[in-house]
Amino acid sequence: MIEKRSFESLGHADHGWLNARHHFSFSNYHDPARMGWGAIRVWNDDEIAANSGFPAHPHRDMEIITYVRTGAITHQDSMGNKGRTGAGDVQVMSAGTGVRHAEYNLEPETTTLFQIWIEPRGTGGQPSWGAKPFPRGDRSGRFVTLASGFAEDGDALPIRADARVLGATLKAGESLQHEVGAGRHAYLVPAIGRIEIDGQAFDARDGAALSGGQTVTITALDDAEIVLVDAE
Repeated sequence: MIEKRSFESLGHADHGWLNARHHFSFSNYHDPARMGWGAIRVWNDDEIAANSGFPAHPHRDMEIITYVRTGAITHQDSMGNKGRTGAGDVQVMSAGTGVRHAEYNLEPETTTLFQIWIEPRGTGGQPSWGAKPFPRGDRSGRFVTLASGFAEDGDALPIRADARVLGATLKAGESLQHEVGAGRHAYLVPAIGRIEIDGQAFDARDGAALSGGQTVTITALDDAEIVLVDAE
């Protein structure tokens, strides 16, 4: 019901300017047991060196969410969008029928981020991009919806998937719960801090694959910052 994927067990690629860990099969890392989790297809834990980044490259038919942990990332795409997303904030790109984009760390320090790919509910559609600040203090002791494919989550960044990306911060000793509906899939990673999920310990940057039909209790052992995706 709760599958632990320790940070040490993740796929690893060190390109010098990019030090990446892969929770799911990606690029040259292939594990048949880790091809995805429901509609969640990619969860990369990236460290991008100062004044470096990803040159322009194409995507289509994927919802791509970037959660910046430290530093900042600067985005530019073939639709004419350009923007800088700083620590704790989120950007989303619906690739739709196709888009090219570049992502650069133009800061004097290493940028760390999670990049999450979720399969859309349907193919095609006009590509789009958006970004929004989400102050960490607003997430204290509770989950806040950062990106969502559901109309009722009006304050969240919109994505074209039956999924939600949630964030929370917990003080050491605090707990919160999350219900994973029947037939759904959730994946949780503590960006910082050690936590327990129903008594099972997870270090920072470990992954937890949560099966549907259960309610889990998440307890912070240290001050912690949590990102969770709940998808089909």
